[in-house]
Amino acid sequence: MLKRLLARLFWAVSRWTLTAEATPTRPTILIGAPHTSNWDFVLMLAIAWRLDIEVHWLGKNSLFRGWRGPIMRSIGGIAVDRADPARVVNDVVAQVHSGSVFGLVITPDGTRGGNEYWKSGFYRIARETGMPVTLGFVDRTTMTTGLGPTLELTGEVAADMDRIRAFYADKAGLRPERRTTPRLREEQASEDS
Repeated sequence: MLKRLLARLFWAVSRWTLTAEATPTRPTILIGAPHTSNWDFVLMLAIAWRLDIEVHWLGKNSLFRGWRGPIMRSIGGIAVDRADPARVVNDVVAQVHSGSVFGLVITPDGTRGGNEYWKSGFYRIARETGMPVTLGFVDRTTMTTGLGPTLELTGEVAADMDRIRAFYADKAGLRPERRTTPRLREEQASEDS
């Protein structure tokens, strides 16, 4: 109840407009892109709380130490131990089988600085769990944010990424100069084969 109230207040005073094609009806990987600012996190929570979507997000272990741990977990955080990344997939699979509907928020462009490639974890988790991918976005040029289409990944990496690239082609984050073009290293490897 408090989350929905905070979200309504946020959207009432915000310059941003919320748009959504549809809210997830089953567990989904919720891509957050372009990820160019820490404000993206606030927008993600405001979207999820307004649309009444249970979200979980992955964060490095250090974010969950001390007094921050309970707060981070209460807003959907899942601590990632980089020494044991397979545990994350196992935890997500267990949650999918529990029957709850949620969005696992992943920012594949990684840090808020420009990178050459997106991280492929979202793709691997989606394929291993059978979860679809919902394209969440921030677009500073139109001052809109929200949820785009939900896609079933085919396993054809280049073709799947072409659909994702087409959606994000005209989206600019809060700091457009930090935007990373949606592409995976695995696409380069398949082109070289």
